[in-house]
Amino acid sequence: MTPQANSEHAPKGPQGRTQLARDLLELTKPGIVRMCLVMTAGGLWLAPGPTSWGTWLSALVGSGLAVASANAFNMAWEHEGDRKMARTRTRPVAAGRLPVRQASMFAAGLGVLSMLVLTLGANVLTAVLAAFALLSYVLVYTPLKRVSPLALVVGAVPGAVPPLLGWTSATGNLELPGVVLFGILLVWQMPHFLAIAIFRKPDYANAGIMTVPVVRGELVAKIQAIAWAVLLVPVSIALTPLGVTGNLYLGIALALGLGFLAWTVKGLASTETESDVRWARQLFFMSLVYLPALSLALVADFLWEAWI
Repeated sequence: MTPQANSEHAPKGPQGRTQLARDLLELTKPGIVRMCLVMTAGGLWLAPGPTSWGTWLSALVGSGLAVASANAFNMAWEHEGDRKMARTRTRPVAAGRLPVRQASMFAAGLGVLSMLVLTLGANVLTAVLAAFALLSYVLVYTPLKRVSPLALVVGAVPGAVPPLLGWTSATGNLELPGVVLFGILLVWQMPHFLAIAIFRKPDYANAGIMTVPVVRGELVAKIQAIAWAVLLVPVSIALTPLGVTGNLYLGIALALGLGFLAWTVKGLASTETESDVRWARQLFFMSLVYLPALSLALVADFLWEAWI
């Protein structure tokens, strides 16, 4: 039975409505939305001056809706490729539980609602930045994935916007500290996703996605990961010279950056496919540890500065 036929015979009644709600929620990729909300909250928290609860709520809801919209569009338009990958073939559109049209209309509704919330509850600048992130992710990054490995860099740009949305929601201005927050998340994404591209290389190759390991090989991917990890060190500590953070954050961020870099360099020692996959999975895990640890360093620094 084809995926299209499956959608025609979807369960009706309460069971069908429950499944529809689950599928629509899955379209938004809740895990990614949660992470982006944390990043947006970080930008709001670090921004100078008092920020109203209304601004906080609008910034978080609006940015969350924008991210959810981009994710839903991605699942709707990437369903053919998703069917060829083991980890994505059960997604709602790929599996035929939702038609492309319905998923696309849902995504568009989320996008429009996000712009309204950000414009009315935060400011026009934040809404414009969110619109840029949404459109560049959907219209540039998504089709580019099947054309060039440069799609990774292009996709990292909208992926790094959430903390900047928090900053601009609070200040109404595009300022250097907010750009640094954007830069930290942008640079962090590169080794994170290069690691994923290495240990999921067969899946990406089968789906026709032009990742760095697929097109240029694992060695080039490792070298690129090292280069981005090197850049992450000065970018992550730049908040201290700008006066946003103190010396406690500086020390922790420097230690985290150098530790992450050392783990990235370790990949050059592996020469076999099996060891490459093992190292890439470890690097992926380390990247997931790095970002929350850096966030905790910001909190610790704030508490330390307030206490002393």
